[in-house]
Amino acid sequence: MTGLVSRFALVAVLSLSACDNKPPANPANTVQKAPGPVVAVPPVSAASSALGQAINAAALDPTATDPQARRNALIRVQTLLDRAHFSPGVIDGRDGGNLTLAIRAFQKAHDMTVDGEVGQPLLDALITADSGPVLVDYTITQSDVAGPFMPPIPKGDYEAMAREPAMNYHDVVEMLAERFHMDEALLRALNLGVDFNQVGAAIAVTASGPDTLAAKVDRIEIDKTLGQVRAFDQSGAQLAVYPATVGSTERPAPSGEWAVRTLAPRPTYTYDPSRLTFGKPKSKLTIQAGPNNPVGSTWIDLTKDTYGIHGTPDPKLVNKRASHGCVRLTNWDAVELGSAVNKGAKVVFMGAEARTG
Repeated sequence: MTGLVSRFALVAVLSLSACDNKPPANPANTVQKAPGPVVAVPPVSAASSALGQAINAAALDPTATDPQARRNALIRVQTLLDRAHFSPGVIDGRDGGNLTLAIRAFQKAHDMTVDGEVGQPLLDALITADSGPVLVDYTITQSDVAGPFMPPIPKGDYEAMAREPAMNYHDVVEMLAERFHMDEALLRALNLGVDFNQVGAAIAVTASGPDTLAAKVDRIEIDKTLGQVRAFDQSGAQLAVYPATVGSTERPAPSGEWAVRTLAPRPTYTYDPSRLTFGKPKSKLTIQAGPNNPVGSTWIDLTKDTYGIHGTPDPKLVNKRASHGCVRLTNWDAVELGSAVNKGAKVVFMGAEARTG
């Protein structure tokens, strides 16, 4: 076990020296509230509230003009796509490019007209495959509010990151939003007036499902043009589709066929100024593991030196900002892919980067 851990650590240090995400902007510094006291809070069924019922039963009426109704339907579509492993990225109740990519992939896999449109035929197909509720109740626990948490760090301050003992979540909302694959703003909007530091508080969350695939991944396609990662089993059956940030025109990802060398869960990140062209530090720094590490919570190391598939501290920016050559997924998609991928699995880069930066 010691040798395996050492190998993972070595892989993370070597691989991350020349491949990084630009750190996303952090919210303004705030004082972290102390965990709420352990008191009896009467459970309130947030998911069975009027709003919860509306989302769980949302339909897609093309003549509807109510933006709330549209949002409810999009939450339902995004959650069902996520559970079917056609990831829309962060579930936010909004239209967007990642949702369109997920819909097109689902439509193609189910022999539907491939138009990327959010419509009732799509929702009907999703419900036929999975009729479960998309909004469920969750009760905040003592371990949730206990953390540990870390203060936000200004963008690009690698020295400050290196001083932290771990790159933990900033607060309970960020932690819970990531656990349930949600945008933080949506989590707050669905639970107006809730004190997320209150042990025993009942909240409504999306039923995103387990981060597991039906079979082991033997082949990965990375579409640089679309910003998409597709996973296949040994027979060639498609297992999952994820939105991804893949390189940029200035710092392109590799081309051709490579392979998975190994998996590094909870990787550390090494900032090496002799190999990187961004950032201000003049000496080598090591940033500890955690979900807010520059490469997130998972590193899938490739046989192309210094390149990998990894998570990110800011899921809402996936496929919306350029990377420094690597392949960036949401943390939960990276965990799902990493937990299923075979060592030696083929990794094929195709297309060309369309994103600058």
